[in-house]
Amino acid sequence: MAAGSVSSDVAEPAAAAGRSWFVLAALTFVYILNFLDRQLIGILAKPIQDSLGVTDGELGLIGGLYFAMFYCFIAIPVGWFADRTNRVNVLALACAIWSGATTACGLAGSYSQLVVARMAVGFGEAGGVPPSYAIITDTYPPGRRAAALGIFNLGPAIGAAIGVAFGATIAARFDWRMPFIVIGIIGIVTALLVWLFIREPERGALDPVQTGDGAGKAAFWPTVRMFLTHPVLMLAALGSGATQFVTYGLGNFAVLFLMREKGMVLGDVAVWYALVLLLGMGGGMVLSGRVIDRMTRKSRTGYAMAPAISLAIAMPFNIAFVWAPSWPLALMLLAVVMVFNYFYLSASVALVQDEVKPNQRVLSGALLLLVMNFIGLGLGPTWVGQASDWFKAHGDPHGLQSALYTLTPFYLIAIALFLWLARLLRRETAISRMPA
Repeated sequence: MAAGSVSSDVAEPAAAAGRSWFVLAALTFVYILNFLDRQLIGILAKPIQDSLGVTDGELGLIGGLYFAMFYCFIAIPVGWFADRTNRVNVLALACAIWSGATTACGLAGSYSQLVVARMAVGFGEAGGVPPSYAIITDTYPPGRRAAALGIFNLGPAIGAAIGVAFGATIAARFDWRMPFIVIGIIGIVTALLVWLFIREPERGALDPVQTGDGAGKAAFWPTVRMFLTHPVLMLAALGSGATQFVTYGLGNFAVLFLMREKGMVLGDVAVWYALVLLLGMGGGMVLSGRVIDRMTRKSRTGYAMAPAISLAIAMPFNIAFVWAPSWPLALMLLAVVMVFNYFYLSASVALVQDEVKPNQRVLSGALLLLVMNFIGLGLGPTWVGQASDWFKAHGDPHGLQSALYTLTPFYLIAIALFLWLARLLRRETAISRMPA
C-alpha cells in the first residue's frame, strides 16, 4: 500500500512537469507563428517594394504605425476579457484571426489592400501574447518563471529565423505572396489544436502567498489606473518601449539594408541572416532568462540592471554593424547585437507578472505591451522609414544607413530608464526590510 502511494506521489509531479513543458512548447510555437507573421513584411520588403511600388516611408508605416494601432490598443480589451474568461480560448481565436489575415496579405493586389490586411493581422495578434504570459505564469512557480518566459520569448528569434529562411527561399523560388499564404494556413490549423489540447490553468494557484483577492474578476479601470500610476510598472514599460524603438526600427529594415547597402541577395539572407537571428536572438533569450533568475534571487534590481548592462554592451556593436563595409562583417557584429538587445523582454515581463495580482496578469501584460509596442513597434519602424526617405530627398545616397544611425540615442534613453527603475526597486526593497 505504501509503495503504491509513493509511486503515485512520484508519478503526479512527473505528469505535472510533462504538462507544463507541453503547455510551454505549444505556446512557444504559437508565438513563433505570431512573430513570423509579423516579420514577413520586413523579410520580403524588397520584392514587395518592387511589386507594389512601396517607398521606405510607406514600408515603415505598414510595419509600424498602421500595424501597431490595432495590435497595441485592441490588446487592452482583449486582456480585460481574457482575465475574466478562458484564456486558452482567447488565444486560439486570436491565432485563427491573425493567420487568416496573413493569408489575405498574400492575396493583396495594392498597397491599400496590404495595409488593411496588416491591420487585421495586428487585430488578431493583440490576443496572442498577453494570455500566453498569464498562462505560463500560472503554470510555473516563482523562481522558474523567468526561465520559462525566456524559453517562450525564443518565439521571436525562432519565428524570425524561420521567416527569413522560409520566406526568402520561397519568395526566391516562387514570389513574395506564397510565404504569407502557407504560414496563414499553418496558423489556422495550430489555432484549432490549441483549442482542443491546452487546458486552462488555475489563476494564482502557484503563487507563494494567497491573499484571497486574486481569484475573482478584476475591474477594468482600476487595473488600468493601477498600472499607469505604478512607477515600477511604468518605468519597465517605458524602458522596454525605448529598447523596442531600436529593435523594431532595426529589425524591420535589416534585410532591406543588408540587400541594398551590403550586397546580400535573397539566397544569402535565407541562410546567413536566418542563422544570425536564431543564434543571436535565440541565445540572448535563453541567456537572459537564466541571468535574470539568478540576479533576482539576490535582489529585485536584477530586473532592471540586466537590461541596462546588456544594452550598454549592444550599443557600440550596433553602430559598428551599420558602418560595416561588407555583409559578412555586418552579420558578425549583428549577432552580438542580437544577443544583448533582448534582455529587457524577459526581465520586464517577469517583473510585471510578479508585481500584480493573479487576476490582473493578462490585462497588465496587455498594458505593458501597449506602452512598449506603441513606442517601439509603432514608432520605431515609422521613424526609420521616414528618416530614410528624408535623407534620400536631401541628396544622401545612403539614406537608410543614415536613418539607422539615428537609433543610437534611443539606446541611451533606454539605459537611463532601466537605471532609474533599478534605483526605485532598490529603494522599495530597503523600505520593505525596515522594521514595522
